[in-house]
Amino acid sequence: MAFSNEYTHRKVAETSAKSCEICYKPSSSVLITSDNKDWFYVCPSHLKDTGFCTPKIDHAAIEARKKKELEDEIERVKKEYEEKQKKKKERAEKKDDKEDKDKKDDKDDAKKTDDKEKSAVTKKEETSVSPTEDEEPRVFELKATFFQQRLFKKRQAEIAKRNRERLRDPNYFPSVPKNLP
Repeated sequence: MAFSNEYTHRKVAETSAKSCEICYKPSSSVLITSDNKDWFYVCPSHLKDTGFCTPKIDHAAIEARKKKELEDEIERVKKEYEEKQKKKKERAEKKDDKEDKDKKDDKDDAKKTDDKEKSAVTKKEETSVSPTEDEEPRVFELKATFFQQRLFKKRQAEIAKRNRERLRDPNYFPSVPKNLP
């Protein structure tokens, strides 16, 4: 019957939004347990309220994501470096063929490559803003009072269901005596 106090934040379609459990405003955010035994709609503003719930941050996942991003960045820089080396070799070969003409072209190419490198660096800096800082936490733990309230509601719903099933069962009620006293 009991479930863990670990809820995952999920979004549903705006068309299927229902009232928030706290303030009764329409909300498309749902908190659901990992075993899907309990779920309820809640406003995103309540998720930021420390009196309602606390976010559970998975530091290992964040470190793994940062490490993967770093490896991807290293790989990208290596590719860029190899491309630059190839271009330098091609220029050196062309330089042997046409030294006079290439001197002017090299200066222009150098300026162009410097401009490209600068723009690439600025683009990289813009995209390197950490997405983990902007992301909202997905896993939450309810405060004790709210979690107890959820458990109480679940128990009451289970008791009501059991009572309905008992009332439907004809053997639940006593039968009329058939023998004379």
